[in-house]
Amino acid sequence: MTLKRVALEIGMGTDIRGTDYTKAAVRALRDALWHNSLSVGPALGLDVDSMQVEVHIGVPQPDQVDKAAVLAILPHGTGTVVVVQGGLEITNDEGTNTTVIANAVAVVRLDLP
Repeated sequence: MTLKRVALEIGMGTDIRGTDYTKAAVRALRDALWHNSLSVGPALGLDVDSMQVEVHIGVPQPDQVDKAAVLAILPHGTGTVVVVQGGLEITNDEGTNTTVIANAVAVVRLDLP
């Protein structure tokens, strides 16, 4: 058997006022995951927890993301998280606050013949 990609889910999340990179990353992954329902596993006779999910997060400061917190929101299967440079930061006119935008991709794989 071989791991084969069965879905690619894409999302975006923000932290409007807190400059919290983890919060933005979690919201981005939720955006990617919560807009679909994968039925391919059960359709093939596989348990939903057999999914292996590769999560990729893009934020301006990758070292500020708690990977365990991001991984904790996966509803099924097992996963890994990779955080890279990406996303956006937008500072308000006064320079007193920054909005963080994170991007997320979830690559879902199943062990298929």
